Amino acid sequence: MEQRYVGRTGLRVSRLGLGTMTWGRETDPDEAANQLKAFLDAGGSLVDAGTRYGAGACEETLGKLLETLGVRDHLVISAKAVVPLHRPGPDLSRRSLLAALDATMARLGTDHVDLWTAPGWSEAVPLEETLSALEMAVRSGRARYVGIANVAAWQAALACSGSSRPAAVHSEYSLVQRHPENELIPAAEHLGLGVIGWSPLGRGVLTGKYRHGTPADSRAASVHLARFVEPYLDRPSRRITDAVIAAADGLGFSPLEISLAWVRDRPGISSVLLGARTSGQLRQALGSEDVELPAEILGVLDEVSASAL
Repeated sequence: MEQRYVGRTGLRVSRLGLGTMTWGRETDPDEAANQLKAFLDAGGSLVDAGTRYGAGACEETLGKLLETLGVRDHLVISAKAVVPLHRPGPDLSRRSLLAALDATMARLGTDHVDLWTAPGWSEAVPLEETLSALEMAVRSGRARYVGIANVAAWQAALACSGSSRPAAVHSEYSLVQRHPENELIPAAEHLGLGVIGWSPLGRGVLTGKYRHGTPADSRAASVHLARFVEPYLDRPSRRITDAVIAAADGLGFSPLEISLAWVRDRPGISSVLLGARTSGQLRQALGSEDVELPAEILGVLDEVSASAL
């Protein structure tokens, strides 16, 4: 699998990353182990975790696998800090952020993470304090690089004003969610930030599984994730999905592979996170490595999905 530099840093990651959102919840430890092995066999290196995923269960599951499989040195572990919420935003104080990082490392059973990301934005905490926590994480050796997530372009620019500049910005990005192209991705390129895209399948909608209803084993049928999927169960997303399916039929690939290949090769993208629930789903997603979309198909998909800008 191709390895890419994250922005203007020396950090290299696989262009497809392994998301662990369902680990410890919908995905049991044995299935998680199968996913990690398949990912490594395909040449993957970036594994993304977060405390919010199953209230830390994904980090605990990943930590046990790191120990039993002995693969820590082969992975680039990305971890998102999840901190208490209070009005008007998350608690991005130095105290909460560093406590969250320490808890993450304890669950992972490691003395550092490779990329540590602060979530969102807070009007209640001075930006300088949040940036100082990121800087302290790097200086103390707990994080090799730091990033920011789910921010506007102007917020990303302000975050780059500190002495410990972020290496990456995480953002949702797919054919049904192209808003980052308007400002965030151009800003990231100018600032030297790598973009790590999450939910590249439009929260599962672009696979076509919801065209004729809600499958019982899908995320939209899950108590935890139904509201997460709902925004893309609309008519514009359906039109985009129909175009993806038509392209997939014409090229002999799956809609999943077409959607992933489109995001993966967009300008500024360092990596795209795969959120498979089973190892079978992951292997299908990894098959997108063999997909190179023709210019004509790219043009059609860009035109059809223009409403998502």
